[in-house]
Amino acid sequence: MTDPRLEIIGHRLSGVKRIIAVSSGKGGVGKSVVATTLALALKEGGFQVGLLDLDFTSPSTHVILGVEGLYPEEEYGIKPPQAYGMSYMSITYYALDKPAPLRGADVSDAIIEMMAITRWEQLDFLIIDMPPGMGDATLDMVRLVKEIGFIVVSTPSRLAYETVRKQLILLSRLRVPVLGVIENMVMNPSSFIRGQVEKEGASYLGEIGYDGSLEDALGDIEKLKATKFYKAISEISESLG
Repeated sequence: MTDPRLEIIGHRLSGVKRIIAVSSGKGGVGKSVVATTLALALKEGGFQVGLLDLDFTSPSTHVILGVEGLYPEEEYGIKPPQAYGMSYMSITYYALDKPAPLRGADVSDAIIEMMAITRWEQLDFLIIDMPPGMGDATLDMVRLVKEIGFIVVSTPSRLAYETVRKQLILLSRLRVPVLGVIENMVMNPSSFIRGQVEKEGASYLGEIGYDGSLEDALGDIEKLKATKFYKAISEISESLG
């Protein structure tokens, strides 16, 4: 029997013009900060933006934004609260900021449920902070959201890029659009990552230098907007708008 929620997902997303999943082959590369800052930069650029934290392993966008006391409203589904002018939804509303040890079918069911009940309405961009890796969550989003495109985050590390390379190959085989790769935490500029990305036929969106002030800015949006990190993401966001 077909899950009726699958048909609802398309309806929930019908008002969203572009859906961008921010992903990474492994954790620790700054994926969540990139996703959150990208959403903020697009909002500052005059777009209607939604941010969905779908990182079951360690949701952190609420920490980056410094939001407390925001909760979705139940009204013919779930209406996301507004955070700094963005529609914001997070798995923490259901996991209550505690570990969510989901496996296999449970991950798929949780994703389907969130996508089916959330009312995004009219948006120019929906930015999704994905779990790291190439597991069920990635495959489910590709299956459930037909118009999704991916931005993949790497660091200058060759080990980090090896997982990115495999992810690029997987997405290519699945015929899923890859908008490009962002190289984060660059301390010593090198052409290695750019060369490898282009070798795989993907776009290199740019590098973000290591910013020692970023850690202190987490949780304070005004401080975040004053960082070199935010400036670099803003420049990348212009190519998406």
